[in-house]
Amino acid sequence: MEITTIPFRTIEGKETSLADYKGKVVLIVNTASKCGLTPQYEALEGLQQKYGAKGFVVLGFPCNDFAGQEPGSAEEIATFCKTKFSVSFPLMEKIHVKGKDQHALYAALTGRNGAFPGNVKWNFGKFLIDKSGKPVARFEPRTKPDSDEILKAIEAALKG
Repeated sequence: MEITTIPFRTIEGKETSLADYKGKVVLIVNTASKCGLTPQYEALEGLQQKYGAKGFVVLGFPCNDFAGQEPGSAEEIATFCKTKFSVSFPLMEKIHVKGKDQHALYAALTGRNGAFPGNVKWNFGKFLIDKSGKPVARFEPRTKPDSDEILKAIEAALKG
């Protein structure tokens, strides 16, 4: 299945897919509200503010797969992100990024035949998708969103 056609839902429950972001550079991130890495929301929002007008978007996928660090409801997650970190980028419904209930999007990213095989290791794993919908880079959870490595990859994808 083409990665851009895999359906998922926004945190408000509206069906969408990467096709709705065609022509944009997308950073897919599995997020959690009660993780040591949760402060990365601030830097992710910084990326959204810095590059949003240039055709870039962060997509946050809340995930409770790692130590139960995202136990909240959709409403609780959305409220937390907006009030604590002023998140303006789109949040999606909570999904599984690994295991038997792994979402098809993450299977396409990390499965045996995926773009970047190997399970997501923790919250805040990041995948960069280019304007045509092709996965072009993977960054591990501890790689800060505003690291030189990620900034260079985003800028290259925006030029591409």
